[in-house]
Parts: sequence; C-alpha cells; structure tokens
Amino acid sequence: MRIDLNHLPITKQRELDRVVEILFQGFREATQEATGRRKSARILKVILFGSYARGDWVDAPFDSNQYKSDYDILVIVNQKELTDSVLYWEATEQRLFDAYQAEKIIRTPVNFIVHTLQQVNDGLSHGRLLFTEIAKDGVILYQSDDRPLASAKPKTPEQALLMAKEYFEDLFPAAMRRFTLAEISHGKNWYSDSAFDFHQATEKLYRCALTTLTFYAPRSTNIVFLRGMAEGLDRRLFEAWPRATHAERAMYQKLKDAYRKGQHSKHFDISPEELDWLRGRIQILGELVHKVCSERIAKLKIDADTAEKSLSAKPLSSN
Repeated sequence: MRIDLNHLPITKQRELDRVVEILFQGFREATQEATGRRKSARILKVILFGSYARGDWVDAPFDSNQYKSDYDILVIVNQKELTDSVLYWEATEQRLFDAYQAEKIIRTPVNFIVHTLQQVNDGLSHGRLLFTEIAKDGVILYQSDDRPLASAKPKTPEQALLMAKEYFEDLFPAAMRRFTLAEISHGKNWYSDSAFDFHQATEKLYRCALTTLTFYAPRSTNIVFLRGMAEGLDRRLFEAWPRATHAERAMYQKLKDAYRKGQHSKHFDISPEELDWLRGRIQILGELVHKVCSERIAKLKIDADTAEKSLSAKPLSSN
C-alpha cells in the first residue's frame, strides 16, 4: 500500500493533512474521559481510498451542479466499540461537514468509515469489493501499527451474483415500502411522519446501491454520507439531487434532519410543497438505483455464465 500523495496537487495534500487533524481532534475529544480499557483507545491507521487514491477524481466548482469527488477515508481503530458512529464520531462528521459547507476551509467533501483491523480483514476474506479496492489502491495517511492488511479472497462469479441479487431483492422493495408509507402520511397531512419515511426510503435506496455494487454499506443513517459513497461508485446517481443553489442543498439537509428532528423535535417543520419536491427527487433516485443495480446484476450474470461454461469445457483428467 502506498504512503505518498505525490499524485495529488499540493492544495489537496494540505487539505488531507487538515482532514487527518480534524479526525484526531474529534477522536481525542470523544475519548478524553474514557475509563477502563477505553483509556487505551487508539487510531491505528488512516487510509485514503476511492478516486483521490486512484487518481481519477473530479474537482468541480464548490457551487456547481456538477459531480464532485469526495475524499473517501478509512479509519482503523483498535477496539470494536470505537466504531460506534454516534458515540465517537458524530461530532467529527459534523465538523468535517461544516469545514466544507460553511467555513469552506476544506474545498472537498469528506466521507469516512471506521472499522477495526479485524473487521477490515474479515471484509477482505469475504471478498467485499470496497475493502478489496482499499487494499489495492489505498494510500496510508497515518499509521501507528504497521501490520499489513490481509490478502483479499475474491468471491466466485456465482457467489457474487447470488449476493448482489439477495441485497437488491431485499433492500429495493424495502425502500419502496417506506416510500409508499411516506405518500400515505403526506396524504393525511402527517408531514413529519412523511418526511421521516422519505428519509428511510432514501437511506435504503443508497444502501441498496452500495451493497449491490460492493457487498458493503456503512452502519450510518447519514444520507449525505451514504449519497457521497454511492455517487462515487456510479456518477449517474448524482442526477437525482440538484445542488447548484443553496435552496436545493438545504432541501436535502432537511431530509437528513427528518431522521431525528422529524421524530423528536417539535421545531421540525416541513411544508406540503417541500414534501412534493422531495417525493419527485426520491422517485428519480429510485429509478436510477434500479437501473444501476439491474445493470450490475446483469453483468454478474454474464460473468457467472462465462465461468460455468469455461469450467464445463475443461476436459476430464484421465486416471
């Protein structure tokens, strides 16, 4: 795995230094009052993956409606409990979002996932494509533990097809059910309930795309994060959400807020017109996810059929 960022412009290298600083700052704050074994909490590695690691990133203007690549970061910690995004990483997630969206001290959005070394190695041993790509293309930004990642064990074409179909056939209908519930609530003027179910539909659609394409989705309800990861896999998904104006970006943030504020805060407010706009965009997202996933499954079917034909064409060995 590489340890240099020489393929990136100096401005991007400095941004990534700042991202690592924010990650460590948030981790220190989240663990500073830890007791018992938590006192030994550590970050073992910080790894850049995705387009900025491979070198095929897109850096569109900040306020454009063009696809813009995110920084994708894997943080490896030494205890499973430290992977809890709410307890240990929520404030850091918000800080990175603010650094990009509000303060503009970082000009590139940041997505990060947190796992233990064992979880990453388990992902490699089970052929989860995200971890395979991290092991292949990742760039180490920090490490206090120089143990290498395990060797990847790719799935057979038949295994990959079966798993992709299983994820798609589970999550896509589940997303559509939540979409239907949102429409029912909207029709009964239960606007907060409708917004919550539209959030759930969106979350499940992105989980559907991520798991069908890579057999992995992070344990997060943050649909800004999930959207960034999914769009990094297939840029066609970017078309679901216009974001050239502040109003358009604010609408997606309101959908994100519906997960908690819509259920627990009397101050959450959303209008029928806003719900209509969200409904239309989520419908487009569903169509795009269905297309992307169906194409992926069709490709895996061809690979599985080819592998089967190749196997059946092999001559039997003679005794």
